[in-house]
Amino acid sequence: MTYGYIRVSSDRQTVENQRFEIVRFCEVKQIGIDGWIEETISGTKSYNKRLLGKLLKKVKKGDIIICSELSRLGRNLFMIMEILNICMNKECQIWTIKDNYRLGEDIQSKVLAFAFGLSAEIERNLISQRTREALKRVSAEGKVHVGRPAQGECKYQKHYKLSKYDSRIRRWLKQGVSMREVARRLHVTKNTVFRYYQLFIAEENEIQ
Repeated sequence: MTYGYIRVSSDRQTVENQRFEIVRFCEVKQIGIDGWIEETISGTKSYNKRLLGKLLKKVKKGDIIICSELSRLGRNLFMIMEILNICMNKECQIWTIKDNYRLGEDIQSKVLAFAFGLSAEIERNLISQRTREALKRVSAEGKVHVGRPAQGECKYQKHYKLSKYDSRIRRWLKQGVSMREVARRLHVTKNTVFRYYQLFIAEENEIQ
């Protein structure tokens, strides 16, 4: 499948110029467009909140997304890189007309893949380093306890909607009552009970 993607930032802009560029490009390359995606939304918005996000979920191996230029995908480098990375993992291609970019199986794409992996590793290391430095600083200032909270301790637990039923929930689960039944007794959803269990009970069981 080949898709034409068009994005404009405001109603005052027209999609016709981008459509004309894509149509003319496809005529020269003898490519047919199987579907058009047009949207009026800022490129700073996350792609997941745009029609582009839905397109990225449904594209398959061998599909092609054609747009006038990379800036149509997003207005910052990291967002564009993330979108390209998704396409690489799904083995679909992105072609742009103005900047003549081709995401495919060529050496350029392989170099880009290396850059994605390297940048992600650097970012993880930076986050880890910033976290260690922050913990060290606040620990030195005596503001917080560094490390796993003591068993049964959680500063947010008392604000959780099921906290007042904590002992009851623990007793029922220990007796073998299912989470679905616990939810029915407390008039909440099963997911609410499961989330509470994951946050405040499961970890304690692991420690024990």
